[in-house]
Amino acid sequence: MKVCIIGCGAIGSLFGAHLARLSDVEVWAYDPNQAHVDAINKNGLCLTGLADFVVPVRARSNAREIPECDFGIIAAKTLHTRPAIEATAHIFRNGAVCSVQNGVGNEEILAEYVPRVIMGTTFPAGHIVAPGVVNQDTGGKTWIGPFGPKPASMAEVEQLADAINRGGMICLPMEDARGALWTKLIFNSASNAMGALTRLPHGIACEQVWPVMFGLAQEGIAVAKALGVTLDGDPVALLEYGKQVAYKHKPSMLQDVLAQRATEVDALNGGIARIGKEIGVPTPLNDAMAVMIKGLEFSWTLKD
Repeated sequence: MKVCIIGCGAIGSLFGAHLARLSDVEVWAYDPNQAHVDAINKNGLCLTGLADFVVPVRARSNAREIPECDFGIIAAKTLHTRPAIEATAHIFRNGAVCSVQNGVGNEEILAEYVPRVIMGTTFPAGHIVAPGVVNQDTGGKTWIGPFGPKPASMAEVEQLADAINRGGMICLPMEDARGALWTKLIFNSASNAMGALTRLPHGIACEQVWPVMFGLAQEGIAVAKALGVTLDGDPVALLEYGKQVAYKHKPSMLQDVLAQRATEVDALNGGIARIGKEIGVPTPLNDAMAVMIKGLEFSWTLKD
């Protein structure tokens, strides 16, 4: 079984490293960060924190050097989904690609380029501390299932989930993964947005700006309900649980803001707001978050 990780940042590295522990899985990785790729090829992919091991992974910055694979796991930032799959689609001429990205809209893009798509949601998180080295600071489960408009088979979903589980992560194969996706989308829309705007880690944000986080979550829950999506869990309870297990964790959007990188707000708060408008559910707080964070991004382009 051959698997290609598309976007070997923090999340992609977690999946790639765990899968590479298996003797029956050949792991490749595509990432444009040449220093990261070179370090992985020279020293192996190193995980620290909750996971602590080093494994060999075949990393490439040129996707044409990667052979055809049975599965892809795309973990690129949402704003890079299209260029990432455009570069790698040839690898999956007869394969299935699974998104473990944040937000909504990624699977629709993948379906334009590959024959079969798997919808995925994952809670483990971390950050790159040096080229080839990723610290895992949060654990959790992953849920995957066929993407309705262009689905992979359940047999494929179960095969990929089995490999992820044997590699040491927790992955649940599902017939319908929308509930898990929306649960995390709502969680992220509250945690990421407020972290980005206040510069506060998750747990401290819960203490300082909880009314706004709660309101953001309630809007997302209303949109999911109107869509007929049965949530896999309670996003509000997850936010409170995150305060216990990820008190000092900096959400990915906060990491982007601190580095003055473009954020994923269009697929998170912006995604909830867009769908809310389409189906007639008001989302004023998510609208405001999307506008303010885009304004923050614009501020980085201004000169003194």
